[in-house]
Amino acid sequence: MYSKGAKGYSQVSLQTEVMEADPHKLIQLLLEGSLTRLSMARSFIDSGDIEKKNEKIGQVIEILSSLQENLDHDRGGEISVNLERLYDYMTRRLFDANRLNDSEIVTEVMGLLLEIKAGWEGIRDSYEDLKSQGKVAASGMKSSLSV
Repeated sequence: MYSKGAKGYSQVSLQTEVMEADPHKLIQLLLEGSLTRLSMARSFIDSGDIEKKNEKIGQVIEILSSLQENLDHDRGGEISVNLERLYDYMTRRLFDANRLNDSEIVTEVMGLLLEIKAGWEGIRDSYEDLKSQGKVAASGMKSSLSV
């Protein structure tokens, strides 16, 4: 009973966080969600639960596809082109991991996502530093982060 209540609260809390998130935070949430699902997929590979592994890897592929589709090549320039290639590579690797039941490939993709996440967090930190120095307007965040 407690477990159901905690899970329900967690879902409501996450929905609230997503609804209130700026574009930068939303991408952070997607990256965190991908990492969580890949960790679960890796466990399911190790335990032989093929159905749940398929589900989690499929969810991450959907997230990567969404991130890839929403890249702004006009404003993102070379960074967005490189991200598109990286998302494509990770998607292909996840198809391989799923087909081969290979947790090492999942770990490889997790490493790449961790690097992207660290870079994305660095953007937030740099922005906050500039904002505190009065070098950027508070509203500049949303328009400048559409990579």
